[in-house]
Amino acid sequence: MEKRMESAVSTFNVEESPWGLKQGVEHERFLEVFEPLPEIREILLTSNTLEEARKRLSKFAEELLWKYKNGEINVDPIDRWLGIEATSVFLNIISEYGEKAAGFSTLEYLWKATRGDKHVLSIITDGFVEEFRHLFKAMAGVSGYSKGWLGPKLEAAGIKFVDFSKIKGRKAALARSEYLDKEWNYIRSYLKKYPSGLDREIIEKRKRQREQLMEYFGITEDEWFDYRWQFSHVLKREKGLETLRELNELGIVKVPEDDLRQVELAVKYRIPWGITPHYLHLWDFQEPYRYDRHVRRQVMPPEWYMDNMIVHREDREYYFDFMGEHDTSPIDLVTRRYVTIAILKAYDTCPQICVYCQRNWEVLEPFMAGSFPGWDKIEKALDWFAEHDSMMDVLITGGDPIALSDKIIDKIMSRLAEMDHVVNIRWGTRILVTVPMRITDSLAEILGSYIEPGKRNVAISTHFETAYEVTPEVAEATYKLRKQGIYIYNQLVYQRNVSRRFENVALRIALKKVGIDPYYTFYPKGKIEQKDYLVPIARVVQERKEEARLLPGQFRPDEPVFNVPRMGKNHLRAWQDRELVGIRPDGSRIYLMHPWEKGISETKLYTYPDVPIKEYLDYLESIGEDPNDYWTIWYYY
Repeated sequence: MEKRMESAVSTFNVEESPWGLKQGVEHERFLEVFEPLPEIREILLTSNTLEEARKRLSKFAEELLWKYKNGEINVDPIDRWLGIEATSVFLNIISEYGEKAAGFSTLEYLWKATRGDKHVLSIITDGFVEEFRHLFKAMAGVSGYSKGWLGPKLEAAGIKFVDFSKIKGRKAALARSEYLDKEWNYIRSYLKKYPSGLDREIIEKRKRQREQLMEYFGITEDEWFDYRWQFSHVLKREKGLETLRELNELGIVKVPEDDLRQVELAVKYRIPWGITPHYLHLWDFQEPYRYDRHVRRQVMPPEWYMDNMIVHREDREYYFDFMGEHDTSPIDLVTRRYVTIAILKAYDTCPQICVYCQRNWEVLEPFMAGSFPGWDKIEKALDWFAEHDSMMDVLITGGDPIALSDKIIDKIMSRLAEMDHVVNIRWGTRILVTVPMRITDSLAEILGSYIEPGKRNVAISTHFETAYEVTPEVAEATYKLRKQGIYIYNQLVYQRNVSRRFENVALRIALKKVGIDPYYTFYPKGKIEQKDYLVPIARVVQERKEEARLLPGQFRPDEPVFNVPRMGKNHLRAWQDRELVGIRPDGSRIYLMHPWEKGISETKLYTYPDVPIKEYLDYLESIGEDPNDYWTIWYYY
């Protein structure tokens, strides 16, 4: 078994944690976790060895599982289902297989903490305690999950649940419709926290901010809306830092000193950093991080990220290659991981740098010199696609290839159009967000001219994080593309700065307004330098179940996925694709990820340490959220 697993936990001492949760729990406080199931506490206290505890706990859990399945425990049917799930998770965690997969024994920490072991009590955190408190509540059928998180809130707001099974016909229909209207009006109170860039007030504010920047740069409106001016005035290196400092000193854009210090380090150590003027004007100039945290944090690197990038600046090409792209490139510029699609990396840079970029080992700065590999090299890569008729879908990416010239884009399209086996040509770009004015009529016409009904489609995969990024400029750009018959799909990286209740619902609505379809909700690449952007896997699943589900089906076709390193996309919606096998002292859940090839061909599994739920909830509280709004997160395994 050990040969068939790749571990992400073995590189860290399990008793050390990057998450900053306070270590140390009083013995009496720890024993409170057993209130729903005192039988487990008794077994742990009276077992003289770990193996004795394992056998007795397994017997207890298996009997409990059978009682649930046999209908011997009288609880709500939803709580019964959760009890079965939670008990199965507990059996996984205390099993020897789970220990081998996790690389340590969760049971040993649980057993020793229960018996008052001072060392263990000194290193476990509230995150560990809360995991087991909720797990045991679920196992006992007393979690309250069956009422949901929203139901009690609606009742408290005077919106009483209607038992539709007791009324029939038009009376039932009217009662249901009235209740659903009230439910939506309550949800709207959450959505109001997430203004769209299409809102009149935001449009007017940004117009004023744009005018301030135009005056600062000494340019006309025509120049501002010229993508070539945007490209040539990206804030990067020393000059970009100097511009930020000047804007701050002039009182045009407030930039916290800590942000400026991190950018200074980025410039000094050549860590990827850069912002387009268009994206800068999406900020709230006078109230940093109050309303614009989600846009600032995409481009302003936090301290933890900078520390890790600096330490590994010499070996980052391999250290940060989370997906193992070095090992999936059959020829220069091509990455192939799947059966019928491969990537053509036509341009190794972007107009703007996302801090959480998957390719931060490769994309080193905006418009980096030498990023265009030359046509001869692209030609050889295209020859590879011509020789492999399994390639029905080609994704041209980078970097951001739409930053290339119309001439080069046209040449790439022309070559691909010669290949009868290529059914779909897809361009991966964030230009719609960072420099939407790059989508000119001529570019849209070039792309659209290669659509051949019944033979070939052309599509755009883009990357919006928040409704705040969806602007009138975006609406205009997407309309130009859609008029040419080009589909546009969004790939959201569901990172913590955009993970509040209903925040992604607001994004989906804004995208629909401009004609972009949600496509993927990506769990962020679990790279340790991006700690400040990660969310628990449970939050991704919770969002899908409790928030996205309230939208019409065409607003939420996106699929939540986790990219298994070196292997590819794992569908988080499917329980068959992961197992919870351990909990570290800091409360990190350890998952055994089952990659996409399972059931198709022989493959490996991957061990992944997740973000502690308690740490994530503490973060939400620190930015003004109520953690009680998220309490059901503990029950998504």
